[in-house]
Amino acid sequence: MFESLKKEMRVVFERDPAARSVAEVIFCYPGFHAIIYHRLSHFLYKKEWFFLARLVSHFSRFLTGIEIHPGAIIGKGLFIDHGSGIVIGETTEIGDNVTLYQGVTLGGSGKEKGKRHPTIGNNVTISAGAKILGSFTVGDHAKIGGGSVVVKAVPPNCTVVGVPGRIVARDGVKVENESTEVDLDHNLLPDPVADILSAMQAKIDELEKRLESFQKEASQDEDIQHSKWQKRRAGNS
Repeated sequence: MFESLKKEMRVVFERDPAARSVAEVIFCYPGFHAIIYHRLSHFLYKKEWFFLARLVSHFSRFLTGIEIHPGAIIGKGLFIDHGSGIVIGETTEIGDNVTLYQGVTLGGSGKEKGKRHPTIGNNVTISAGAKILGSFTVGDHAKIGGGSVVVKAVPPNCTVVGVPGRIVARDGVKVENESTEVDLDHNLLPDPVADILSAMQAKIDELEKRLESFQKEASQDEDIQHSKWQKRRAGNS
């Protein structure tokens, strides 16, 4: 048990530069508390002591603001940063070295029985406010952008942004990252909407330059025609 606690604390120090001491992690990190409580509630759940499991889970939610169903399967090295509002459903499976930020939902998409929540691979980073809804797999080393709503499977080594979530980088096409370490740069995500707006602005600038060029040519033509008309009038008079 103590070895497990050491590993959970080590994860906090590895991924949160704000962590300064063991005492701070033990007493002031709700994500750390939520994981410890879940280990206990999941143990009770596997023993089929469902009421006690839910009671521990409910107490954890009251204390931390993080709701993890006792039935969820969570691997080693889960890090929950600023975890308020996180919801993890009953049949969710989370791999090793996964990072979740505040407001993440790993939920279902209907009332069906059985497996109805997502499976998250290893070394996945899910940014603030992202929603992953349904029974499908998010592959290893994937990154889910903040506020994204993912409703279909995500292959490994992909970056997903938007509503609904769409893949904007795959296998190093835009972001090449073959490292086995956890990628915490969840702020460095491609923005396809911004790319489109930039392309439109560039096209508008080009059209404005062409229009200005046409206006100058038209003005020169008017000056030439006006000059010829004045000469004809002077000759006639």
